[in-house]
Order: sequence, then C-alpha cells, then structure tokens
Amino acid sequence: MRGSTTSCFFNRMLAVVDIGNTNIVLAIHDGNDWRHIWRVYSDQRKTGDEYYVIFRSLIEGEGVDVTSVDSVIISSVVPNLTRSMQKDMQRIFNREALVVTHDIHTGLVRESIPQELGSDLLCNLAWAHHTRPDDTVMTVDFGTALTFSTVDGEGRVKGVAIVPGLLTSVNALFGSTAQLPQVELKIPTTVMGRNSEDSIRAGIMYGYAGLVESIIHRTEDELGHRLYVMATGGLSMTISPLISRIDHLDKRHTLDGLRLIASLNLQNR
Repeated sequence: MRGSTTSCFFNRMLAVVDIGNTNIVLAIHDGNDWRHIWRVYSDQRKTGDEYYVIFRSLIEGEGVDVTSVDSVIISSVVPNLTRSMQKDMQRIFNREALVVTHDIHTGLVRESIPQELGSDLLCNLAWAHHTRPDDTVMTVDFGTALTFSTVDGEGRVKGVAIVPGLLTSVNALFGSTAQLPQVELKIPTTVMGRNSEDSIRAGIMYGYAGLVESIIHRTEDELGHRLYVMATGGLSMTISPLISRIDHLDKRHTLDGLRLIASLNLQNR
C-alpha cells in the first residue's frame, strides 16, 4: 500500500491540529512517525489564551523542543476556534500555520470537491486516494458525525453521506428520556437486551453496523463496482468487528491526511 511509505513527505518536524466538534487533536510527526498526540475537549467558550495554556502545558510536560517544529497545519470544522488556534500555534512554535481550505493542493481534482465539504473530510479523502490511487475508496469516519466519503481512482470526489455519530445518538437518547441511562458503548453479547444498558448497546452497535454496511452496498450499487473501505475515528476500533466490509482500519487516517496536505503545500517554505 503506497501510503505505508514516507518518501513523498519532507523529512522534518510537523505539528498538525485537527479541530473537531468534540475534540481538538494536536499531534507532532518527526518525519518517520507520530511522536506525540494530545486530545482536548472542544469548547467554544474557552479563550485562545486558555487553549494556549493547555497546549503549552501538554507540550512542556512531554519535554518537546518547540524550536524543532518546522511547520504547522490546521484543519478546522469549528470556525470560531480557527483563528485563535492559529495565533496559539504561532505563539507556541513561532510558525505561521497553514489552514486547510479547498484552494490548496490535496492531490484531488479540485473541481470535483463540493463547496460545503468540511476540511476533515477533505483530509480523509486526500489520504484515501493517496494510499489507494487505483481504487474507488470510501472512508468511514466514526466521529461526532458518522461520515461516508468516497473518491474514485482519478481523485474525483464522488460525494458524502452523513448521519449522527454513535455517541451523539446515545447522548441524544440519554438527554431526551427520563429513565434510560448513559452507557459505555461496547459490543453486546446479544441483540435482545434484558436491561436498559444492554438494550441500548444492542440497538446502537448492531443498528449502526447494519447502517454502515447498507450505505456501503447502496454506494456500490450506484457506482456499479466494489469499494475499498477504510475506517477511522474514535469508535472505529470498537465497532469494526461487527462490520465485515471494512478493508483497512486506521485511527490516524485524518492526521495522515493533514500530513500529506502539508507535504504538498509546504515543501518549499
């Protein structure tokens, strides 16, 4: 698989920031591997100064030499946090961060990118096409939203399907009912629960597994050929044993997409 090599990337320290609706991930890649990955809760009520203190503390706690970081790239689906995070990264690393937009190089056919496509999905599609350049690839991302993003072998974005994520559904159920408990999601032993927790697990886990496979099959029916399916996101490891159609599982798929986009745009900086 082509994405297993690092020959296309510059061999220097890179900091990536993935700002999502639930978490902000800051990670540092040394040119060969991910050295550090930190995850903090996304809270639009926090100021940039508060996030600066949080991330500076995490970085200093690991003994990272901030002067060794040569480049910074940010993907954000939370506009209110984007600018403050740019400023924080400038303060921490003394580097101007590249922000992922539709106007930068991604390895995809730019004209095929939908106007409303989020930068996280753009990273997913870029990495999917890079690693499987001859296939039509679907990336299933188990995040705040469960997303299905598809790109063909020419790098053309075919489209996206979006549903509420697993935890989003559980939290909505918990918040809208008087007697149903908050539960930890894990694979149940039966689809016929005998108590509230097992019943919710059965409905969510088996239900979402069926949903994922249905979206995959329907997409294949529309395209007329088989997909290569890659999965990522927080709960991908938990639910993947129930989904037979996942070909490749990678928790760092989005981060590697950011790293790829950085290499395409920052080589000469």
